[in-house]
Amino acid sequence: MAAFRRSRSRAAAATAARDLFERLRWRYFQIQPGLRFLGGLLLVALVAVGAVLVGAPVTTTAGAVAGTAALLAVLHLVLRSPAGMAVVSVLACWLAASVPLGRMYPEHVSRIHPDPSLLLALLALPVAFMALRLRGYAPWRTALAALGAAGVMTAAMAHPLPALHVAPGWAAALALLAYRWDQARRSVPAEAYDTGWVQEQRADAQADAQADSQGGAMTVPGKRPFSDRPRRPGDPGPKPDQAPRPASGARPGPDADQDDTAAAAGVPAATQAAYERRAAAQAGQAGSGAGGGRSGGAGQGGDETVPEISVAEALAELEAMIGLEPVKRQVRSIAASIEAAHLRAAAGVPTEKPMRHFVFVGPPGTGKTTVARVLAKIFYAFGLLPTPAVVEAHRADLVGEYLGATAIKTSQLVDSALGGVLFVDEAYALVNAAEGQPDRFGNEAVQTLLKRAEDDRDNLVIILAGYEAQMSEFLASNPGLASRFGTRVHFPSYRPEELLSIAEYHTALREDRLDDGARTRLAARFEEVERRGIVDELGNGRFVRTLTEAAARARDVRVVGAAAAAPTGRRPTAEDLVTVRAVDVDTAYAEVTERYRGYVETPTLDEALGSLDAMIGLEPVKRQVREIAAQLQVARMRQEQGLVTRPPTRHFVFTGPPGTGKTTVARVLGRIFAALGLLARPSVVECQRADLVGDHLGATALKTNKVIDSALGGVLFVDEAYGLINPGYSGGDAFGAEAVQTLLKRAEDDRDRLVIVLAGYEPDMDRFLSSNPGLASRFDVRVGFPTYGPDELLQIAQLIAEESGDHWEEAALDDLALLFQRVCGRGRTDELGNGRFARSIYEKACASRAPRAARLGSAATAADLTVLTADDVHAAYSELTDRLG
Repeated sequence: MAAFRRSRSRAAAATAARDLFERLRWRYFQIQPGLRFLGGLLLVALVAVGAVLVGAPVTTTAGAVAGTAALLAVLHLVLRSPAGMAVVSVLACWLAASVPLGRMYPEHVSRIHPDPSLLLALLALPVAFMALRLRGYAPWRTALAALGAAGVMTAAMAHPLPALHVAPGWAAALALLAYRWDQARRSVPAEAYDTGWVQEQRADAQADAQADSQGGAMTVPGKRPFSDRPRRPGDPGPKPDQAPRPASGARPGPDADQDDTAAAAGVPAATQAAYERRAAAQAGQAGSGAGGGRSGGAGQGGDETVPEISVAEALAELEAMIGLEPVKRQVRSIAASIEAAHLRAAAGVPTEKPMRHFVFVGPPGTGKTTVARVLAKIFYAFGLLPTPAVVEAHRADLVGEYLGATAIKTSQLVDSALGGVLFVDEAYALVNAAEGQPDRFGNEAVQTLLKRAEDDRDNLVIILAGYEAQMSEFLASNPGLASRFGTRVHFPSYRPEELLSIAEYHTALREDRLDDGARTRLAARFEEVERRGIVDELGNGRFVRTLTEAAARARDVRVVGAAAAAPTGRRPTAEDLVTVRAVDVDTAYAEVTERYRGYVETPTLDEALGSLDAMIGLEPVKRQVREIAAQLQVARMRQEQGLVTRPPTRHFVFTGPPGTGKTTVARVLGRIFAALGLLARPSVVECQRADLVGDHLGATALKTNKVIDSALGGVLFVDEAYGLINPGYSGGDAFGAEAVQTLLKRAEDDRDRLVIVLAGYEPDMDRFLSSNPGLASRFDVRVGFPTYGPDELLQIAQLIAEESGDHWEEAALDDLALLFQRVCGRGRTDELGNGRFARSIYEKACASRAPRAARLGSAATAADLTVLTADDVHAAYSELTDRLG
């Protein structure tokens, strides 16, 4: 049976030219768009200045400037879309050639019919449309061939048959387009063209047909041919729910009734004939090759041993995996496309070797490496790869210690994976743009990887894996990545029932068992993990494996401890030694989750609201926060009963003077959201403008995203948020605006796992929210914090002293009350900082007491060390007012 036609290797000069072009494109698009624009303006200005200096006329100067600008625009478009500009160039040449072609017709024809030059020029429209639509051919080559044929036919028929006018030219162009459409329909290469450079296959179809008739297969020295390899004896072929199906709907197999099914499904005659030859070969070899190894396909004349892996076995291994239904469907479709291409090649239809590179995106612990091994076995079983080996790598395996060493190290790694699959985990780490600076070492590895992915695509499959968001940014960082790694496989997070199945699987591997209580407890824990949205952070399947191992250790400790404490002679039973119980699950769960930030700190709702009630004053704030908590509770109850539920409010604006407890209330909100399962943890990350804004344009988005990533699963508290829009900058605050835009995007994208609180003075926050329409719509819940009164300030001072083991004497309390009344009466509470002012008074009073207690030395009593007097209050207030004016 005919093998897949191998790709011709490009000439060294063509390969070098393409590599040079790709490097040029990559370096061009590494430059910021604004810098590219300014560079173009500078070049145009230099041309204008040069023309003026040499005394050129105004018209010449204007022409030089316009020509330079046009040339720069053309160069930009060529680098942006080489294939499109190539088509435009061909069409421009045709439009120029249509004028002399139209003049070749006699004058009387031009008087009777419309202008032939115009009709010939209009031919560019359908040619351009069809050239860009056809897959498998370079658009510019298709346009050149069609318009070239039209030009030759027009020139040949203009004088002998002028009555036909432009019809011969149109007919020639459309005929060539129809021919190419038919060829593209029959055979679409896996990677037809990329960035305008085309590798079209011109193999001799008659030689392939002759090889078909002789039962031969085209082979590459040192490689296993991609031929119609027979399956092992007794292999029934792919199962209906697992096997790839050809485009016609038939599936291969040795049974005669399957031949009828294939014929009934409308398989073309050539494909049906190849199908029947394959079935006959399988049936004959199944009868003669029982036991021991088998040789390669008939007619190859070799003793090549067929590997003990079939496509059905590889797909069965995939089906045995728990969950991942979208991944299984996609892998089955990949196997189906390979099988269909195999049948097309067997029927003598021109077909490319269906090799491709992949991108695996998804959270950790979802089986990406395992699926990569299955894919390697599928490509191996189809004869596309000579080995099913998978070489796993990370950034450290690709990047060298100095420039130049990276390319060598990456090439050595690729060489070790040739003939199999190279699996690069966390591939996004290869482009580590810290603070906006390019990663030269990682970029060198990417460039080497791209070159080898193209040069060795017949003998290598590369899989890049990582988280979806980071991988999207990584693929967008280089124009060649998205084109060469065009197949993306999405791995979903595991559901609680799938996590329970994985736990039962790992438990059974150790020949242990889960009792009913342990199974129920595991199900509840997995539901909690999903509800809190931390299954990806915990690691999906890896978390389950670690949990079951920890539960087995807890079981062993419990059983051995019980045996040691029991009366002499009692030994644990076999049932005790293999059964994991609910108490073991609880112990293991606490052990595994305690390492994750903030996990064990999650309170109940009553505890969270209790911490709110313990705060002094702020009655309007307490009332509003309780309303928010009640709304969240009702939303969860409606969701549990299947009722329509609006998404709960996630982002807030806290307005009020400083020192009124905004940060503390933000922590309470985080505890409430975590208690209701709406956040993974109750932690609060505090930041200000300096934590979000970078040193140059481009760095701000990176810095802001980094801060937001650190707060995911909890609360991000942006204090003095109005500082992000600074009207004092001439021309606007571009850095702050960039931070705001990033914050708005992440507030929407991560609304299910992040609460953002913007805080500041009320007038400033009003100005800040009105500066961007998106702020007011996304931060629509405002909590106003009132100024503390004198009684509340006195309670705060007493509470702070009690928490530190001190107390105020009665005279000191009277003076404190008078002090706070005076400050509030003068309206200086906000200026002095509200609660922070009460803390400052306490700290300064302690500083005033310290010299007095130190002079007493060993004679100092506990009262001398803990009591704060009226003199301490006066000294503290005097120092503060002198400092603050």
